[in-house]
Amino acid sequence: MSGKKIVVLGTGGTIAGTAASPGDNIGYTAAQVGVEQLIAAVPPLAGWSLASEQVAQVDSKDMDAAIWRQLAQRCAHWLAQDDVQGIVITHGTDTLEETAYFLHAVLAPAKPVVLTCAMRPSTALAPDGPPNMLDAAVVAATPGARGVVVVCAGVIHGAQDVQKVHTWRLDAFSSGDAGPIGYVEQNGLRLVRNWPAARTETAQAAMEKIASSDWPQVEIVLSHAAASGAVVQALL
Repeated sequence: MSGKKIVVLGTGGTIAGTAASPGDNIGYTAAQVGVEQLIAAVPPLAGWSLASEQVAQVDSKDMDAAIWRQLAQRCAHWLAQDDVQGIVITHGTDTLEETAYFLHAVLAPAKPVVLTCAMRPSTALAPDGPPNMLDAAVVAATPGARGVVVVCAGVIHGAQDVQKVHTWRLDAFSSGDAGPIGYVEQNGLRLVRNWPAARTETAQAAMEKIASSDWPQVEIVLSHAAASGAVVQALL
């Protein structure tokens, strides 16, 4: 890897969760462990040039616009530093795909922004957070890597395609028909398609808007067989 540093931004989630028993992978409390502790739990990162920052400490089901705004601004700050190679973001799985898509829309990074996660808490008998963090750091440190991606269970997903498809399996994410960008194998990358294309034509305007104005509330209404207009009318 180059002499440049990787910045790790913590936001909470299961990867930072704790349970009373090592055998308990369900009855845990998310967002209990700080980002520096998460890094310390990955011994291979000991010799790396790293910086860390705790942007938030929440269960990702509680992710909101205020945290998104702060996260985007901190990413923009670090991406602008010449001595930064890339960013790793630790995140909960519930809203990870939404955060990834949001950052893709507003950052247009020429450097890698890598979100990672865990399906088991940090206190688990065999936690998946440390290997996911190491894989994410490997991706962030790879020359030529760029754009917003998600790394989980050794698979690299693009922010535009990633979706959570399972509630407990360690390999909980999929890129659907688009397929993954690549795989992390033996601390190296095997790419199968190109890095995400940056939305440079809209990103700068988007960053200016999120920094200077309140976001409008937008509800999402799902459609289904025999649906009436009652929900839409109630929202209106």
